[in-house]
Amino acid sequence: MQIVAIVAGLAILFVVLLDTFETIILPRTVTRRVRLTRLFYSSAWIVWAAAAKRVSPGRREAFLGAFGPLSLIVLLGVWAVCLVFSFALIQWGLGSQVAAPESRPGFWSDVYMSGITFFTVGFGDVTPRTPLARFVSVAEAGGGLGFLAIVIGYLPVLYQSFSRREVGISLLDARAGSPPTAAELLRRHGEAQSMESLRTLLHDWERWAADLLESHLSYPVLAYYRSQHDRESWLAALTAMLDACALLSLGFQSAPSWQGPLLWQAQLTFAMCRHAIIDLALIFDTPPLPPTPDRLPPEAWRRLCAALDSVGIALRDGREAEERLAMLRAQYEPFVNALAERLLLTLPPWIEEYEALDNWQTSAWEHSDHFFHAH
Repeated sequence: MQIVAIVAGLAILFVVLLDTFETIILPRTVTRRVRLTRLFYSSAWIVWAAAAKRVSPGRREAFLGAFGPLSLIVLLGVWAVCLVFSFALIQWGLGSQVAAPESRPGFWSDVYMSGITFFTVGFGDVTPRTPLARFVSVAEAGGGLGFLAIVIGYLPVLYQSFSRREVGISLLDARAGSPPTAAELLRRHGEAQSMESLRTLLHDWERWAADLLESHLSYPVLAYYRSQHDRESWLAALTAMLDACALLSLGFQSAPSWQGPLLWQAQLTFAMCRHAIIDLALIFDTPPLPPTPDRLPPEAWRRLCAALDSVGIALRDGREAEERLAMLRAQYEPFVNALAERLLLTLPPWIEEYEALDNWQTSAWEHSDHFFHAH
């Protein structure tokens, strides 16, 4: 029984330390399916998402938005508890070689000593008696200090990545609407006769997508962090940018001077955004799922073309253009739709059915849904 306890304690210790290393320190994605963190998030999200569906629509986004930060705190707690119990099992397997107020120290005495040692409290009422027990206690105290140091360093990095992501989304608000749509992005730049600014924006979003790919592959929990403002999300912004790049890739009926550089940048941005979507769909184990109903039915396509024609952006039309657009959409829409279904996020339309105010044009004093957490 003692040998089994020691082996079990060492096994738990190894699993938790490996999982902590892979989740926080290792700068690359771990695709192994059996992981403590993966099992934790997959099971916790199923429960949380099911509970969210019972929450009123006005409070659902606020409820879903709490999952990311709360789950991170719970995960850190799970790691700490597992480490405390692993060292307690080892001490118990060694015969509970501790001096304690109880006449016969048992497993719970070992758990108590493990807890105060791991968190470096050290009341002194329970102490190890033998050299081997002291060695285990010192190793646990060192592990506890290292664990706390890693956690302290982990949180700022996580929130810096979240902040960088949200800055790009907020900057898109006045340029593409709320929620952002491909039609509005192109229409506003065409109306302002600022297609060079559009090329610069696509360049910036190529880098934004690359940063998203790196940060969200290293820290997948960021995908659960939702934007503060209504009608905004990282997935909606990324989808709108993919839509816009797909439209630009069709080319134009005329041959404006800005066409060449803009089309080249649209292809680069499309490639980077699709790369991010494909890899994130793999990390979250979401097989491609075509959207139902179609995001761009014929009537919406006609309205989109008319809106762009009105500002001097006449896209190429005809069967060849429609086939190319269908091919480009098939490269990303099933993946963004699968992620949206998994994360309970809403994909933006290609073109809004009615004109709506941007988030910057509204105020929390005027609209209670300006922020997700407003009441």
